[in-house]
Parts: sequence; structure tokens; C-alpha cells
Amino acid sequence: MIIYGTALLAVCHLLGIFLGDLLGALLGAKTNVGGVGIAMILLICARLYMHKRGLMPEHTEMGVAFWGAMYIPVVVAMAASQNVVAALRGGPVALLAAFASVAACACCIALLNRSERPAPAAAGADADTEPGIDPRHA
Repeated sequence: MIIYGTALLAVCHLLGIFLGDLLGALLGAKTNVGGVGIAMILLICARLYMHKRGLMPEHTEMGVAFWGAMYIPVVVAMAASQNVVAALRGGPVALLAAFASVAACACCIALLNRSERPAPAAAGADADTEPGIDPRHA
């Protein structure tokens, strides 16, 4: 039932391409800036939103999972077809976007790591003993 996720993927892809073109125009570049990545983020957000609200049947969720997995090779193929040399000659916008995205990702990962809480220790477990060994019988 892979076909069920295709409509959601198509809507996310069209929105991502539109937003990527809009971002490129705002930055002064005459190309799509991150449209496929934006589309992937939209697909993930839409799937999570629909799943939490019970709006996604099992067949649709399987289809979305399939297309989500297939989308990564599409991103690699589209990135490989871009003319990186022309982007770098076009001005510092490409370099600025690259450094900004790497910095933003690093900050987000650091924030997520700091916000993660350690798993609570088992009730009555002593930190100085090995798991599964009762210190009274050792």
C-alpha cells in the first residue's frame, strides 16, 4: 500500500520546492536553496502531526515510511546534479548558507544532547555494586 503516502509526499515536495525557490530569491541566488531538505522536514512534521491525531491509517503510514526512506537517494541525486562551482562563483551566499546550516545543526544537536535526561536509577539499587548482585549476600 505504498501509493497511500504518495499524495502527502507530493504536497510536501511541492511546498518544499516553492519555499526553496522563495528562499533563493530572498537571498539573491537564482536557484532553489534547500527545497528538497525543506520538503523532507515537512514530510516528517506532517507524518508526526497526523499520527498524533490519529489521522493516518496504517497503510498510509507504511507508504509514508517507504517514501521517507526513498527520499534520501533522491536528495543525494539532486544534490549531485547541482553546479557547485557556479554557486561559489555566484557570490558568498552559498558559503554563508553552508556555514550557517552547519552551525545551526551543531547548535541543535548540542541543545538536544543537553536537554536529554539520564535514565532514572532502579529503586533500591546501589551505585557501588554490580547489577544483579545483592550486596548482603556477596
